[in-house]
Amino acid sequence: MQFKKWLIAVPLAMTMLTGCSLAEKLVYRIDINQGNYVEQEAVDKLRFGMTKEQVRFVLGSPMLIENGRPDTWYYIYHHTKGHEDSIQRDLVVNFDEAGTLLDIKGDYIVGDSFYESLR
Repeated sequence: MQFKKWLIAVPLAMTMLTGCSLAEKLVYRIDINQGNYVEQEAVDKLRFGMTKEQVRFVLGSPMLIENGRPDTWYYIYHHTKGHEDSIQRDLVVNFDEAGTLLDIKGDYIVGDSFYESLR
């Protein structure tokens, strides 16, 4: 009699425990976008020596400007699509003390046209 209970209880418990992980993939999850979505085309429009106002016009307002470093702007984009892994793209824009664009770093390609104003 005791053996029959275990014979029924163990498979039932296993089914219930694995059911949660299997059912999770069946449940719809919305795509979550956070931060600044920046396209490569917008980064291509940036030029060395642009003012902060011009950069803000091209890229929009930055996600973060640190209190102690107002000349460094952070554009951060975080995307989670359903059950897939998250994707994050970063762009760091640096200005000099006069407020002109010095360089850009991050997950975007900086083309040769960035330095056209120097030629």
